[in-house]
Amino acid sequence: MDWSSGLVLVWLSLRCITLGYGYKVGVGIADITGPPAEVAFMGYANPAQRGAGLHLRQFSRAFIIDDGSSRMVFVSADCGMMGTFLRKEILRRLEGKLGDLYTIDNVMISGTHTHSTPGGFLMDILFDLNSWGFVSETFEAYASGITRSILRAHGRMVQGDVEYARGEVQMANINRSPTSYLRNPEDERSRYKYDVDKTFSQLKFFRKDGFPLGVITWFAVHPTSMNNSNLLVSSDNVGLASIMFEQRVNKEYTNLIGKGPFVAAFASTNLGDVSPNIAGTRCMPSGQPCEKYTSSCEDRRDHCLAFGPGRDMFESTHIIATRIMESAWATWKTKGQPVNGKVSAVHQYVDMPAQKVPYRKNESEQVSTVRGCSPAMGYSFAAGTIDGPGAFSFKQGTTTSNPLWNILTNLLATPSSDLIECHAPKPILLATGEMNFPFQWQPAIVSTQLGQIGPIKIACVPGEVTTMSGRRLRNELAETMRVSPEEVVIAGLCNTYADYITTPEEYQAQRYEAASTIYGPYTLPIYIYHYKQLANHIKYGTKPDPGPEPPESFSDVVSLLPPVLWDMPGWGKNFGDVISQPREEARAGETVSAVFVSGNPRNNFQNEGTYLTVEKLDNDDKWNIVATDANWETRFIWTRVSILGTSLAEVRWDIPPDAGPGTYRIRHYGHFKNILSRINPYEGVTTPFKVVQ
Repeated sequence: MDWSSGLVLVWLSLRCITLGYGYKVGVGIADITGPPAEVAFMGYANPAQRGAGLHLRQFSRAFIIDDGSSRMVFVSADCGMMGTFLRKEILRRLEGKLGDLYTIDNVMISGTHTHSTPGGFLMDILFDLNSWGFVSETFEAYASGITRSILRAHGRMVQGDVEYARGEVQMANINRSPTSYLRNPEDERSRYKYDVDKTFSQLKFFRKDGFPLGVITWFAVHPTSMNNSNLLVSSDNVGLASIMFEQRVNKEYTNLIGKGPFVAAFASTNLGDVSPNIAGTRCMPSGQPCEKYTSSCEDRRDHCLAFGPGRDMFESTHIIATRIMESAWATWKTKGQPVNGKVSAVHQYVDMPAQKVPYRKNESEQVSTVRGCSPAMGYSFAAGTIDGPGAFSFKQGTTTSNPLWNILTNLLATPSSDLIECHAPKPILLATGEMNFPFQWQPAIVSTQLGQIGPIKIACVPGEVTTMSGRRLRNELAETMRVSPEEVVIAGLCNTYADYITTPEEYQAQRYEAASTIYGPYTLPIYIYHYKQLANHIKYGTKPDPGPEPPESFSDVVSLLPPVLWDMPGWGKNFGDVISQPREEARAGETVSAVFVSGNPRNNFQNEGTYLTVEKLDNDDKWNIVATDANWETRFIWTRVSILGTSLAEVRWDIPPDAGPGTYRIRHYGHFKNILSRINPYEGVTTPFKVVQ
């Protein structure tokens, strides 16, 4: 080859990179639905909130970007958060399939933070306490499903293009701790129009011929439209927004949710103090206003609750999801900024209590050294939030301890004087960092990770970042990496769950978010310092020290959740028998239902399947599926009838406007465990009924 030919090839290669022709991209989706019955939900810590059915299935959505020399994976999963040991198990399974292609360095896994999905998978006692300890069924559903989504994305990689865009959503989020936000400096607050982020970041993925593959939208909102009285597994507002977006693109898969080629994720970001319950708060049942600093009520029989825009939590979820989705859709339809350049990621474990970092409160003060604390939860943690109030008489904003509660909680562990001093002004309710029986109650070692796709930087943060904390982290990383703050994405609840991250100023107010900032008042400065170090490793192409390995807990986990012993259909009945048929005739907008003799849904979660189908008879006398249990308009409700193992399943279908007149029926699929512990499938089907105009 002569020199001129070589120079032409080099020029063409550089030109291709400039035009964004260097990426391979892949998207994948998988069902990760956990046990829909008897397992407590992770989020509200309400012992009475144990699953009794299914409204929306959980999915994992995976995206892979490869620049030819390195690649990165981003996963958004419909679960409360990600855990250190769950992620490690996923990486172990990927290694068994694909070797060292996907590692601790280049795989980011973020939870959407829905509060209506099964818990028991984090392997930290405080987080798994509400689910009676570790729930292997939840852990396995998430591990296998998330792994499957990544493998599918890997198997579908093609030459493609990536675009980046920004948009705005109005009337979908409010700050649930506005008095804490006001603790931040006025000159800092004056730079922002709102006390929550109304803007979102969006990455778009296309095949080289322009065929749409997928989209990730990061928007700050808590998935708490479904409140703590909900007993049906649900991916909540952002999960529904994902489904609606995918249905709009995957037109041939509208009634086969999770099966289409296009994948749309609405991922978590700095949502720590952000609520979807935009109608605001009032004391219930009296209807009186709440006290704004403590979110408490004068009448002790009342609870301070925030309400969504709908008549009930289902309508509120749909309204918020629609607003988010429609705004994201409008941005999707516009031309985004082409993304070109190197793909890379770095990872480091950090022992937060051991950290000492430089910190300057403002330009007029000298730099000082601040430290992290061993984990501890404050009194206001027990008060809960306006999205889900706690029990007893705890109030948000509590900065003094109660001798009686101290006596009770000190039976678990009496906080040391150093812990008390480190966390001040937080009064310590639970000294979790000094409670190690039978294993750790909260993590001390967390995962920190930073990735880039050309100019776009993604900080994978192990907790719930408040609005201003996220803004500060974005600004610091933007300055370090010489990009615009708008090009820095905060991916929340990522890799590890280590509760909240407030600003030092917000910490002083000791509302729920601050009381749950477990490494003390300087948690945010410590994170900022370490993410800036990771940014320098990205800039200079170096690899950080891996950091201390988190202690394994698999051999010590405790599970007190009873297994399914057996199922019985009841005298003279068989599994799948229809106890209550749908009415013979119904109209769009009405609800039809049927009740079946059921087995316990914990026997089989029907992953990649369904507990129900709604079917319509076509002109060729064939029954076609028009809805499954992943559709918004269906609900699967399970009820235990007796301790002898008999149970019933109710299937509800809210007939949508586009159902069309015709003949329909409802089918139920399930599994039962016999007295010999053998699990067997069954199904039942109703008599046909008419939908009329």
